[in-house]
Amino acid sequence: QVQLVESGGGLVQAGGSLRVSCVVSGRSFRTVNMVGWFRQAPGKEREFVAAITWSGSSTKYADAVKGRFTINRDNASNTVHLQMNSLKPEDTAVYYCAADWFRGRLVDVATDYSYWGQGTQVTVSS
Repeated sequence: QVQLVESGGGLVQAGGSLRVSCVVSGRSFRTVNMVGWFRQAPGKEREFVAAITWSGSSTKYADAVKGRFTINRDNASNTVHLQMNSLKPEDTAVYYCAADWFRGRLVDVATDYSYWGQGTQVTVSS
């Protein structure tokens, strides 16, 4: 099995920064080498934010966060970080990390990820 645990959410003012992290663990964690971040605001569908291969050689971002968010990984600690800068109130959501096996391209569809964390709340005040 693969476990994903997010941390680092919180409350921040608009224009501020926050970093959320996702630790990947479990007996089968080597079966995943692609990690994505998604978010879900109240009353809205879950949407793609960013994804990265475990090697770090490929990244992908949603248009809404390009230039503001950066995804990176720390292989030594099996952790993927999402650095969020210039935050806006519309970034408020529960942020989830997800993982699966990389099949040649980073995917931005939630149903293509098999493993999910429990989520961490990010709130941006105006």
